[in-house]
Amino acid sequence: MAKFLIEVPHEGTKAACMRAIQLFKETGSHFLSHAEWGCTDGEHKAWMIVEIDNKDAAKRILPSALRNKAKITLLHQFSRREGVGDKVMEHHS
Repeated sequence: MAKFLIEVPHEGTKAACMRAIQLFKETGSHFLSHAEWGCTDGEHKAWMIVEIDNKDAAKRILPSALRNKAKITLLHQFSRREGVGDKVMEHHS
């Protein structure tokens, strides 16, 4: 399985924060219940790291009202044995 960072922004108002948190709670998803929030530091986003098959599956975790705003990033941890330069260059032209 792949690992993804999911970032879900919302507006910086108290009402928007409460709405976003409520949407996450209402879904009952294990992933969403483990989201980390930046609102108390003025960064109005939620983050989750999930292990799941692909980006589409990661997007489906989210409440439909927030899917279009989400940024989903495939994560990769480089090992000492791995040719870091080679792996990075595979994804750059």
